[in-house]
Amino acid sequence: MAPDPNRTAAGGGSGSGTSTANDEVVNKKKVENEDLSDEDLALKQQLELYVERVQDSDPALQKVALESMRQEIRTSTSSMTSVPKPLKFLRPHYGTLKAYYETMAESDLKKYLADILSVLALTMSAEGERESLKYRLLGSEGDIGSWGHEYVRNLAGEIAQEYAKRQSEEAPIDDLMELVQQIVAFHMKHNAEPEAVDLLMEVEDLDMLVDHVDKTSFKRTCLYLTSSAKYLPGPDDMLVLDIAYMTYQKFEEYPNALQIALFLDNLQYVRQVFTSCKDPQRRKQFCYILARHGITFELDDELVPEEDEKEILQEIINNTKLSEGYLTLARDIEVMEPKSPEDIYKAHLLDGRASAGASVDSARQNLAATFVNAFVNAGFGQDKLMTVPSDSSSSGSSGNWLFKNKEHGKTSAAASLGMILLWDVDSGLAQIDKYFHSNDNHVIAGALLGVGIVNCGIKNDCDPAMALLGDYTDKEDSSIRIGAIMGLGIAYAGSQNEQLRCKLAPILNDAKASLDVIAFTAISLGLIYVGSCNEEVAQAIIFALMDRSESELGEPLTRLLPLGLGLLYLGKQESVEATAEVSKTFNEKIRKYCDMTLLSCAYAGTGNVLKVQNLLGHCSQHLDKGETHQGPAVLGIAMVAMAEELGLEMAIRSLEHLLQYGEQNIRRAVPLALGLLCISNPKVNVMDTLSRLSHDTDLEVAMAAVISLGLIGAGTNNARIAGMLRNLSSYYYKDTSLLFCVRIAQGLVHLGKGLLTLNPYHSDRFLLSPTALAGLITMLHACLDMKAIVLGKYHYVLYFLVLAMQPRMLLTVDEDLRPLSVPVRVGQAVDVVGQAGRPKTITGFQTHSTPVLLAAGDRAELATEKYLPLSPILEGFVILKENPDYREE
Repeated sequence: MAPDPNRTAAGGGSGSGTSTANDEVVNKKKVENEDLSDEDLALKQQLELYVERVQDSDPALQKVALESMRQEIRTSTSSMTSVPKPLKFLRPHYGTLKAYYETMAESDLKKYLADILSVLALTMSAEGERESLKYRLLGSEGDIGSWGHEYVRNLAGEIAQEYAKRQSEEAPIDDLMELVQQIVAFHMKHNAEPEAVDLLMEVEDLDMLVDHVDKTSFKRTCLYLTSSAKYLPGPDDMLVLDIAYMTYQKFEEYPNALQIALFLDNLQYVRQVFTSCKDPQRRKQFCYILARHGITFELDDELVPEEDEKEILQEIINNTKLSEGYLTLARDIEVMEPKSPEDIYKAHLLDGRASAGASVDSARQNLAATFVNAFVNAGFGQDKLMTVPSDSSSSGSSGNWLFKNKEHGKTSAAASLGMILLWDVDSGLAQIDKYFHSNDNHVIAGALLGVGIVNCGIKNDCDPAMALLGDYTDKEDSSIRIGAIMGLGIAYAGSQNEQLRCKLAPILNDAKASLDVIAFTAISLGLIYVGSCNEEVAQAIIFALMDRSESELGEPLTRLLPLGLGLLYLGKQESVEATAEVSKTFNEKIRKYCDMTLLSCAYAGTGNVLKVQNLLGHCSQHLDKGETHQGPAVLGIAMVAMAEELGLEMAIRSLEHLLQYGEQNIRRAVPLALGLLCISNPKVNVMDTLSRLSHDTDLEVAMAAVISLGLIGAGTNNARIAGMLRNLSSYYYKDTSLLFCVRIAQGLVHLGKGLLTLNPYHSDRFLLSPTALAGLITMLHACLDMKAIVLGKYHYVLYFLVLAMQPRMLLTVDEDLRPLSVPVRVGQAVDVVGQAGRPKTITGFQTHSTPVLLAAGDRAELATEKYLPLSPILEGFVILKENPDYREE
C-alpha cells in the first residue's frame, strides 16, 4: 500500500493550534517537494515511513523497516561523489532515531539500529562527538566494509581521537583494537595500504601490520613505511623501519631489507640478511651494496662457510674492482684522453686581459693547476703533468712539475699522483714509490698522503697503507707526520681499526707535538671511527682540547679538534648527549663552537626539524666579532636538513634569510651550507644565489661562494657553471686568492671528466654514506677559515673530498661479474609513494645501453625483459640474471 503523501507531509503541524503556522509548514513542504524528482520524492516518503515504522511496537515491523532502511543506505553509499540521497533525507530524523534508540530494550534490533545510526552519524553528528564510533561499538559485529569506504575512513579517524583520549585516561582499549583489526584488513584488501599504516601508527600497534600484508601489497606498504620514516619523530622512525625490515625479510625481498639494515646502521640485521639468503648471486649483489655504502664488513665462516665463495664476496666488499669498473665506463664514454688544466680553463674563450695575466708562472697558479689536474683526471691513471712517461725529451718531466711548486705546494703535488691513480692500489703504490726516496720532506709528506688517497675506500688483506705509513707517524718533521696521519685517516675511514687507535691516540696528548699535527690526528681518528661513538677516542680528543692554551685556542686549526669529536657521533642522535655535557666545561673560547659542531654532526642526515630550529636560533643572534660558533651552526642547518627534499627546500629558503639579516661570520658560512645542500646537484635558484655572492664585497663570502659553485656542480660538467667560473676568472685576474678558488671550483665541476659525484646519498637518496659525509664536512669546516687553512699551507685539506668521490654510474654485470651491455631507460625519478595501481617510476626518459651515467635525481630501469636485476635500485654495480620466462620475439 502506498502511504498517503498528504498525511505524512502535513503530519508535523496537525497538532498545532494556529492554522497559519500549519499552512506555512504545508507550503514549505510543498516547495521542497516540488524541487525533487518523482523518484527522490518517493524515496523520501519511503524513508520517512521507515522511520515511523522503526518506532512501532511490533518487533516484526521494526525488523522489516530496519532491513529496508539498511538496504537503501547500502545501495546508495557505493559511490561517494556527493552526500547519498538516503543520508540526506534521513538528516531531519537523526535526532528522533537517536532518542528512540535510548528507550529501546537490549535486543538484536537495538544493535541493528545502532549500525544504522553509526552510518547516519557519518554526515550528521556534531564535530568531535565521535558518535559514529560510539554506535559502531554498540552495534552488531557485522562486516564494516559493506557500508562503503568513506564510512570506514571516518571510523578510522574517530578511532585515532578516541584512542588518544583513552590513553590519557588509561581506559581499556580492547574493543577499539578489535575494530582496528577489521579496518586494517579492509584497507589492505582494497589497496589503501597507507591508510592502514596511518591508523596503526595512531594506535601505536604497527606490529599488527606484518600479519596483514601479503605478496601483492607488501612492496607498496614498505615503500610508504620507509618514506614516512623521514618525517616521524624518534623513536617512532626506527620502529617503522624495523617493521619494514621484517616485512621485507618475510617476503624474501633481501636487497631492500639490507638497505634498511644499513639505514638503521644495524650490523646484526646485515648478518641476518646474509644468513637468510643462500643464493650466491644475490649475495654478490649484497656485497656491491655494502661496498657502495662504504662500511667495513668482515665475512666469517658462519656467514659464508665455503672458502672460495667467501674470497669472491670479500673482494667485492673490499671494492677491489671499483677502478676496473670505472675505467670500463670511461672507455665506453670515450673520455680516456688525459686533460690538462688549460683544457679546463678554456682561456681562449675570454677576452684579452685575463689570459695576459695568466702567463706568469706563479707558485700559487701552479698549485691551483695541480689540484685541477688531480680532480679532472681522478682515477684515470694518466694525466699530462704527473704521469708523463719519463722517456720524453725532458727526462722525468713529472719531477719537473713537482718542482714548479714551492715548499708545502710540493706536498699537494706529490699527493695529486694518488688522486690520479685513485682506487688502483697496485700501480698506484708502484708509481708513488719513487717519491719516498726524495730528500725533501714536503715531497715525502705528499707521497704518504698519496698512498692514503690511492687506498681510499679500498680495503686490502695485506694493509699496504698501514705498512707504508705506520712508521712515519712519529717522525720529527711535522709535515711528514701530517702526511702520514691524514693518509691513514683517508685510507681507513670508517674501519674502526684498533691498531690505528693505539698508534694515533697517544699523539693527541703528546706535549711535544705541534698543534697542526694534533688537529689532523683528531680528524683522522674521527674519520676512522666515524659514527662509532667510541669512548676511548672521544676521551683522547676531549683531553687534547682541555690541554690547549689560550693562545692555541685562537688558532684556526683548533677548529678541527671539535670536528674530530663530532665525527665520532655522526648521525647518532642522542648518543652525543654525554659528550655534549662534557663540552660545556671547556674554555669559553671554544665551548659554543664545540657545542654547535657536536649537535650538527649528531643529527646530520636525520632531517630533525627541532634541531634545525635550534641551530637557526643560534644564527639569529647578533654577536660581537670574536665569536666563531655561528659558522658551524649554519653548516649544521644544511647537514641536518639535507635528509629529504622538503626540508632541503625549506633550508635553502632559511639560508636566504640569513644572508639578508646575518652578521659577516654567518654570511661567510651560508654559501658553504648551500654547497652542501645541493652537492653535485646544480639547482638553478642556488646557482643564481651563489653567482650573486661570488661578486660580494666581502672577499671571504666571495671565496666561499666560488668554492660552492664548484661543489654544486661537482662532476656534472655543467656548462652554465663552467661559463660563470670562466667569467669570474677574468673578473678576478688580479686577485691571486680568489683566482685560486675559481680554479679549484673549475676542477671540481669537471671532476673525473664528469663521471664522478660527491653526493653522499645513494640508493635513490635513501642511504647516506657516513665516510663520504665526513669527508665533505671536514673540507667545509676547513673552508670556514679560507685564508688561514685552504689559502695557507694546509691546502691539502681539499683532498678530504676524495672520501665522497664515487662514480655516478650504472654498470650492469653478468653472473660471472663481467660487464654486460643492456638497454636501460634513464629519466627523472618520480615519487610514487601511496599512488594507486602501478604508476611509472621515471618520466622523460631516454634509452641508452649500459654503462650509463646517472645525474642527480635520475633513476634507471631495464628496457628489456631478457634479464632480471638482482637489486631493486639500479645504481653502481648491478648483477643481471637471465629471465627464465623470456621468449625471443
